[in-house]
Amino acid sequence: MQFIPGQSWTKSTMSVDLIPLSQLPSRYGIARSNLYNRLKDLKIESVKQGRKAFVTMAGLQLLDELHTHLEQGGTTSEFIKLQANNHQLVNIPTTSSEVSHSFETEYYSEPAISLNPSALVGVIETVVKKLIPSSRSRLTYLRELEEAYQNEWLLSTSEVAELLGLSQKTITNYGQEFSDAGFIFERVGVRKGGEIAWSIDKESNQLETLSSPTQAIKAAFSEAFDP
Repeated sequence: MQFIPGQSWTKSTMSVDLIPLSQLPSRYGIARSNLYNRLKDLKIESVKQGRKAFVTMAGLQLLDELHTHLEQGGTTSEFIKLQANNHQLVNIPTTSSEVSHSFETEYYSEPAISLNPSALVGVIETVVKKLIPSSRSRLTYLRELEEAYQNEWLLSTSEVAELLGLSQKTITNYGQEFSDAGFIFERVGVRKGGEIAWSIDKESNQLETLSSPTQAIKAAFSEAFDP
């Protein structure tokens, strides 16, 4: 929309001597960010009423004069110097945060989203685990199973599932006993927290136990029939 100096405003576009900030970008045919820069350069404070921000007629007049100056090829810095010499600039506020806050509230009144710090840390850890490939050796889980076997540790379902790379549901559905990677896992109770406790044995141990009687019989026959 082309700005025409001295254009009239209806009662619907203004309240007494206050003009809504939201109508100024179209008045000058500029973006809202440009309007904000002009307000900041001219030290014009906006007036807040409820969720709306306004400028006074004095502020509007100064904005009109700046726009006319720019349309004629001038610059904002030149205009500010001219107005300063004529002592026509609006009083400089103690801080520009009020102007910034009211303007941003007018155009960016979207609800803020806050994150619980602990929840944020959990989200970051999850993302990092997915983005960074695991450097764990394929044989590491065997060493850990061997260590658990040697120390006769009782592992929980979640620990067994993690070592074998299976889901906890899969481990539970195996029943009372199952074998994997040369180890035998057997339910022996419940760990603290309600998880099933699993003991670890080796398949080779059971094979040796089964083969011992056979070997003893063979040895007896060998001694009996040895000439």
